[in-house]
Amino acid sequence: MRRPALLTVAIATSLLLAGCSADPGPAADPTASPTQAATSPAVAAPTEADIAALAAVTVAGPLGAAPTVTFDQPFDVSTPVARVDVEGTGAVLVDGQSMSVHYLMVSGTDGSTLTSTWDTGAPEPLTVGDPNVVGVLNDVLKDQRIGVRIVIAAPATAATADAAASPAMVMVMEVLDAKDVPTRASGQAVVPPAGLPVVTLADNGEPSITIPTDAQKPAELVTQTLIKGEGPVIAAGQNITVHYNGWLWDGTLFDSSWQSGAPMVTPIGAGQLIPAWDEGLVGQTIGSQVLLVVPPAMGYGVDGYNEIPGNATLIFVVDLLAVA
Repeated sequence: MRRPALLTVAIATSLLLAGCSADPGPAADPTASPTQAATSPAVAAPTEADIAALAAVTVAGPLGAAPTVTFDQPFDVSTPVARVDVEGTGAVLVDGQSMSVHYLMVSGTDGSTLTSTWDTGAPEPLTVGDPNVVGVLNDVLKDQRIGVRIVIAAPATAATADAAASPAMVMVMEVLDAKDVPTRASGQAVVPPAGLPVVTLADNGEPSITIPTDAQKPAELVTQTLIKGEGPVIAAGQNITVHYNGWLWDGTLFDSSWQSGAPMVTPIGAGQLIPAWDEGLVGQTIGSQVLLVVPPAMGYGVDGYNEIPGNATLIFVVDLLAVA
């Protein structure tokens, strides 16, 4: 899967994740790795011209409402750049917290709105200090407080074989709230039936698996709760924060939020992930840890995806940490 959900999905993710990388980022494509987190790419430092261009962007309007953004058009920068527009007055943001943010993204070509959470009325979750987002976002939020409003710009991208060209983009983001998120599942341990992959937890909670010699690849999705949490029930369309590892049937680890350094935030039950995740995680409770054994039809099918071969049976262990 791609890793949208860092700001819901498509265009916002392209700015924060893939706007600086050849990989488009998560979630918008159900055929993409269901949990393949994009890695924050190395990007050049902003030039004086980039900093000046962003400083010339004017943001008007009170906090708490959709801003008006004006700038000379067409607008472009050579690399991502960010600045604080209005400082916050709430608690200091702490790495690992789940922020609730509103944002407006506009085209550098003509100033038209590309996407706005103020229009939908639904703020998006974003992890403070997530190493998988473009570095300038983490840099500008460092030691800031709840209520801060920032301005970010990303350069135009050229068309490639895998993606269409996109204009330079300017985003105004306001941090509405932030809360601590557990680092691992917690609740009542559940004894799974025999014959399933055996899950062992490291001291920090990261799972590993052993596949019994008599284990059989299932024809249908297997959803097995390993730890039963006492939090709210997950509903389709919500954003969830999860830690997960994903393996091929032979035990090869192909995807891991634990290894990427931060939990993943993603929509669930919205058709943006492989079917196994939408079917297996909706209805679970926050705090739980869930084992998913995924037949090909509920994963990547006959074609596979990247390092996932065609007709692959997959195994995931997912810690359900928070929901918004």
